[in-house]
Amino acid sequence: MISEAWIGEGLGAIAAVALAAGGCAHAAMWSTSQIFGRTLVAPPRPGEIALTFDDGPNPAWTPRLLEILAKHGVKATFFLIGKFAAEETVLTRSIANGGHTIGNHSWSHPNLALTAPAKVRDELRRTSGTLEEITGQPVKFFRPPYGGRRPDVLSAARKLGMTPVMWNSMTNDWEERRPEAIAERMAAKVDAASRSGRAANIVLHDGGHTGLGIDRGPSVNAAELLLERYAAARKFVTVEEWVLQA
Repeated sequence: MISEAWIGEGLGAIAAVALAAGGCAHAAMWSTSQIFGRTLVAPPRPGEIALTFDDGPNPAWTPRLLEILAKHGVKATFFLIGKFAAEETVLTRSIANGGHTIGNHSWSHPNLALTAPAKVRDELRRTSGTLEEITGQPVKFFRPPYGGRRPDVLSAARKLGMTPVMWNSMTNDWEERRPEAIAERMAAKVDAASRSGRAANIVLHDGGHTGLGIDRGPSVNAAELLLERYAAARKFVTVEEWVLQA
């Protein structure tokens, strides 16, 4: 007969494995987790904001975003999808020529936490090679799609000379249609980061990973609202400035 103690120990072991798996999943996706390796989130500079944009370049909205940034004299960081950059070489070059920082956001936007190591390396290598060929500049930063990562994903990025970058301020801007709502929710994140003694590393989306031409008007307009809101109270920087100042 199986004893109750044996059953209890077995259930306890199963629970421990489940908890460990859950912890790994959390570490793989949670933006500020450092369990799988160090990433750049936001330094202790509560007066600074890094505007970062994912999933471009997008011919429908990235040009308008570049106009807004130029109007406010602000440089941002763009994490580009490689296959879109390859199709939009002129727009990609315009981002770089505007003085903005360009980062690697993989070739096809898979969840790299669930991607085979060889495929991860190919996604990153191919994207960096394409971006460097287009812009003539080295790619120094990498952001994993969805935030999904493992130790080997971060290692692959570093071997290509890139600093992995996450975030501490994000909303559902990809589905919210009201710019004011996006800006208000993001401002709450920015202010919370400041109260905690940290800079704000904002993620907005000027593109969409499902294809070129995605409507990102609400996100781009929300970016302008945030620029207007914090023009006098905060300093806007690129993530590269945080690395250079470290």
